Amino acid sequence: MVPLKRRRSSVAVETGSDRTPSRFPQVLFLLERKMGASRRTFLSQLGRKKGFQVEEEFSDRVTHLISENNSADEVRSWLEAQVRGRGSAEVQLLDVGWYTESMRAGRPVEIQDAHKLQEETNEDEVVLFSVPSYACQRRTTLENHNTSLTDPLSLLAENAELTEEEGRAVAFRRAVAVLKVLPVAVTDVSQLRGLPCLGEHMLRVIRDVLENGASREAQSTEGSQRFKALKTLTGIFGVGAKTADRWIREGIYDLDQLRASGQTLNRAQQAGLEHYDHLNEPVTRADADAIAEIVEAAVTSELPGAHITLTGGFRRGKQSGHDVDFLITHPEEGREVGLMEKIVSWLESKGLLLYQKTTRNSYLESKDGPGRPASNMDRFERCLSIFKLEERGGGGTEEEEEEKKKEDRRWRAVRVDLVVSPISQFAFALLGWTGSKLFERELRRWAGHEKLMSLSSHALYDNSKSKYLRASSEEEIFALLGLDYIPPSERNA
Repeated sequence: MVPLKRRRSSVAVETGSDRTPSRFPQVLFLLERKMGASRRTFLSQLGRKKGFQVEEEFSDRVTHLISENNSADEVRSWLEAQVRGRGSAEVQLLDVGWYTESMRAGRPVEIQDAHKLQEETNEDEVVLFSVPSYACQRRTTLENHNTSLTDPLSLLAENAELTEEEGRAVAFRRAVAVLKVLPVAVTDVSQLRGLPCLGEHMLRVIRDVLENGASREAQSTEGSQRFKALKTLTGIFGVGAKTADRWIREGIYDLDQLRASGQTLNRAQQAGLEHYDHLNEPVTRADADAIAEIVEAAVTSELPGAHITLTGGFRRGKQSGHDVDFLITHPEEGREVGLMEKIVSWLESKGLLLYQKTTRNSYLESKDGPGRPASNMDRFERCLSIFKLEERGGGGTEEEEEEKKKEDRRWRAVRVDLVVSPISQFAFALLGWTGSKLFERELRRWAGHEKLMSLSSHALYDNSKSKYLRASSEEEIFALLGLDYIPPSERNA
């Protein structure tokens, strides 16, 4: 008797490095819109490895369309534009949550109402938000409708930074950035369904605040002796988390204990301890403008025609900060070489520097390529300094002014960073030094993951073409990255 030939499975598909024979009849397609190319590729490969049929292109075979951060109406509009004449009702429109749950289960899970894409809501319904995955795709102003949620998450992020848990710190910062961009206050955790960067830990903190008025985890952290000590010690200019941790292990928890300990401090730390109170006061916009006048006088006296730009949080519209940053350049390439030394000498001759440390420009494009340096710190000619800023009358209340007179306090110490950039790198330097820190991190992540490029404060390098991409403005850099231009006032991620 001749054995029957084994019939080939109708759902089997070709195998490859990221593909195993399909075990399920559902044919899936992941919509790239708002999901991003790299995330779509990763999720598609993951599904194929687990035996799901995941199509690269949309076709009549697709039974389940998976989307992230899109409404049902938005996906139907996209679908109708792709397949004219075919009713969208033939395809299940599902949130990416169904897909990830199915991945964890190793099989297609039962479709619940929560998995289906939502229709546009009426004003009296719970408001649902749609937020792009990368902070550099979002416009974040200084207006924050969710400070009750972002404050505890920011505190937990700060604690993670102080304990050198960078991954946790970044996760908290990304969650904060998402909440900052929401147009109204969150009243129910269900409003956050499907938003990026809000993992289980973040949602647990948010739920605690919404239900109990405060985050118990944040309150416990803020009240801990270790957190208080780390904040105090790292508040000393020149002291980082590692040094502070070492001191705490040696029994040093505050400034008095540090002074009595006999610890050997470097010049920066000595200056930081001496001027601790001043340096931990907020720097106002008026302070920044006063320092800008001094820096401009120093620069123009040494190199007429040079340009000085106030960067950092003040360029983003903030009215206070912890330091003041200036970027200096000259329209003629090479004229800026050696300028920093002259500026510092001018400032010291006027008695305006309480501390300064200057480093030379160590960036050499031909040797340092691609664009991203070994660390996220740039290598421009730079002066990290503490300015002696003369107090101007009328800057405070009558009581404050009287107290200053009693103390004979005519000046205050202010942290100031001066950076000199060649004009060819100025656009990248301006973008990098404007911030916010998370916005810049997300720009680099976008460049690497979505565009196969390397971005730094010096250059943009296209890894796929092995060449540098030139730009003379921030707008050009955004365009090269395939992003809509976002002005400084909307980079407060």
